[in-house]
Amino acid sequence: MKLLEGKKVLIFGIANKHSIAWGIARAMHEAGAEIGFSYGIPELEKRVLPLAKELGVTFVEKCDVGVDAEIDQVFAKAKEHFGTIDVLVHSVAFAKREDLMSYFYESSRDGFALAMDISVYSLIALTRAALPLMAEGGSIMSMTYYGSEKVMPNYNTMGVAKAALEATTRYLAADLGPRGIRVNAISAGPIKTLAAAGITNFRKMLNYAGERTPLRRNVDQMEVGRTALYLASDLSSGVTGEIIYVDAGYNIMGMFEPPENWTAR
Repeated sequence: MKLLEGKKVLIFGIANKHSIAWGIARAMHEAGAEIGFSYGIPELEKRVLPLAKELGVTFVEKCDVGVDAEIDQVFAKAKEHFGTIDVLVHSVAFAKREDLMSYFYESSRDGFALAMDISVYSLIALTRAALPLMAEGGSIMSMTYYGSEKVMPNYNTMGVAKAALEATTRYLAADLGPRGIRVNAISAGPIKTLAAAGITNFRKMLNYAGERTPLRRNVDQMEVGRTALYLASDLSSGVTGEIIYVDAGYNIMGMFEPPENWTAR
């Protein structure tokens, strides 16, 4: 039997083939899960439908996670389609581009509120809607980044949102533990995604990180996907409220040597 044979998974946040959520979907599909997709805006439908077809996914729904009525509608349809679900994947984040380009103190009030709503509160809203479909326990996970702990150039409002997301993970884990539902977050290293394209000088950041991780490289979607598979499966039955790093070890480093120094060792 495959690791997720008989499990039903609902994934929010697939945008295209470069999405971290797509790596998660592929890993869980290979492990035998039945999967449903949700994407955020109508313009993404033409990118998401071919991906769904590739994995044989028949549940594909648009959902603006900032609108409770749309969330309720998606989960009503999920109940009709799946009956119950075992895994909820939240791979959703958004901040205004201008709030990622200026100084952090220049963040707009409405931009800050929007980033917190879409990137953080949506996890609470999706979890609340999913609970009636997760009567037998299950696993909920979201995606975060090291910019929640340390200052990263041009990450600004999103770094604060990710810090809030990680705190939300812990509080949800405490709430839902008695129901047998585990809540965790994956802190992935930099990956070229649609969201990352909004970060100024992201390519330089990607190269910098890849040269300095203990593994001397960056990670890819499938490495994050396989960690998500672990969190979705019974292999992680005793793990909740955790932030799991998949960043080639970048987060353990305190002071970075210039890469040219390593060749002398």
